[in-house]
Amino acid sequence: MRAALLIAVTTLALLSAPGTVAPMVNDGYGDFLIVPAGAFLMGDNFGDGESRERPAHTVDLDAFYIAKYEMTNGEWRKFRDDAAYGDARFWPGGRVVPKDQVPYWSDARNHGGGTPGSENYPLQGVNWDSATAYCNWLTAKTGKKYRLPTEAEWEKAARGKDGRRFPWGNEIDHSYANYAEPMSKFDTGQAVGFYDGSKRGDLQTHNGASPYGAFDMAGNVMEWCQDWYSRSYYSISPKKNPKGPATGAYRVVRGGTFFMDGFDLRTYARSQAWPSFQSHRMTGFRAAREL
Repeated sequence: MRAALLIAVTTLALLSAPGTVAPMVNDGYGDFLIVPAGAFLMGDNFGDGESRERPAHTVDLDAFYIAKYEMTNGEWRKFRDDAAYGDARFWPGGRVVPKDQVPYWSDARNHGGGTPGSENYPLQGVNWDSATAYCNWLTAKTGKKYRLPTEAEWEKAARGKDGRRFPWGNEIDHSYANYAEPMSKFDTGQAVGFYDGSKRGDLQTHNGASPYGAFDMAGNVMEWCQDWYSRSYYSISPKKNPKGPATGAYRVVRGGTFFMDGFDLRTYARSQAWPSFQSHRMTGFRAAREL
């Protein structure tokens, strides 16, 4: 008992010491995991992808925190029910998205947040503007800088430093992630963190977490990134902390969805969507936090 207490106290002291970084933080709005500073290989290093995923290139990132789970209905509700939801200062261009325009909130079939027992399911049908507004609101609430991850940060959080094809390794099956192939009569989001390696009925699932412990970075819902999208950006991307093009028509979305084939769940697969696009039930997000 005394040895365990000593270890706990020592660990706490180390995490509190100047210059150290906690492996996980929680400011009251979910767990966030550290992604350490350093270089990683970004892009298609397997030669099985699209031209927009090439060339594979080395990127060097500062440390940051990434949400352990995709934005859940329960966490989104804190923003949705807050009086500051309608504060135009949080919204890109000052355009507040009315609450009833998040179309799947009251849809029980898609585990919408306004239906019973849905708290731990991913928020669906949210656009980039709304995801950004949430991060701005959370920054104001906590005094810490929250935002959407850059595309480079998202990819490093998903694949780590060893250039893997999927967050858990180089092979995929349905014990790792929620995706189509073959398509069922109706597919939708699974509760976040479902693929955690625990036993679900007769199915022993694999641990679908990324190298840093983030779940559902492949499948479930697509996740918005901060960047504007350009299919040729990799050929001109800076090595240090790339943030995407200065302008564009579309924003980056990553991770694939429950509606896509396994091939589209690769850690380096790139997609894009119009930032104000509101009605797509396959789109959610995961926040990042600066140190």
